[in-house]
Amino acid sequence: MTDVTVVVGAGAIGQAIARRVSSGRHVVLADLKRDNAEQAARVLELAGFTTTATTVDVSDRDSVRALIRTVTGLGDVKLLVQAAGVSPSQAPVATILKVDLYGTAMLLEEFGEVIASGGSAIVISSQSGHRLPALTPGQDRQLATAPAEELLDLPFVREIDDTLLAYQISKRCNSLRVRGQAPRWGRRGARVNAISPGIVITPLAWDELNGERAAFYRDMLARSPAGRAGTPDEIAALAALIAGPEGGYITGSDFLIDGGATANFFHGPDAQGT
Repeated sequence: MTDVTVVVGAGAIGQAIARRVSSGRHVVLADLKRDNAEQAARVLELAGFTTTATTVDVSDRDSVRALIRTVTGLGDVKLLVQAAGVSPSQAPVATILKVDLYGTAMLLEEFGEVIASGGSAIVISSQSGHRLPALTPGQDRQLATAPAEELLDLPFVREIDDTLLAYQISKRCNSLRVRGQAPRWGRRGARVNAISPGIVITPLAWDELNGERAAFYRDMLARSPAGRAGTPDEIAALAALIAGPEGGYITGSDFLIDGGATANFFHGPDAQGT
């Protein structure tokens, strides 16, 4: 059987990870917009990869199940990269929660039924989840383990009325969700982890750097220990370690890779965190 890499959200980070780890595999690129998936597939095809482009709506379980039928028809799913999402500058609260919070949780539930032995998942979360004001242990546990269909009805989720907070809660859930799913994936001989990038230069990042919070994000970069934004290839290098054989003991973990921006937020000379 052919080994398959599935990239959900065919943007720069998903493409970089697929390119780094998918030699000899069939790469499925799935996106809400077919044009995005087809463009990404063409780029990888020109680099020598075998690809399939398709569509998926990560906020719709039937759409995700249709994607799973497609990819399992091609071979064994060895890697899922969940890179689909919307930012606080791109969508209202309800959409952010449905896509970033519910969508990721549901995707892990569904792919957890078909992931091949020896396979893994990488969820692209965000540094924003690490800046969220402290939740209670009970709230953290609910984000980690509540059935996906119940997440949007949690009282502390329902009361969110700010797009940044919706994004932070969603990304906090992403980081916790891999912990909650790790035992279940382990029973299939598979692993599941998250990466929480800081500002990485992608089209989504350009939206933020030129949007209503542009000054905040540009100041964050200037004050971070690294003094710059990251690149998709740096995220892919970390993903290759986590998902590859050298990362075989890693599961249920979230990796913050933000040039020290979060460290500066909490512990820098003008610390804002508590």
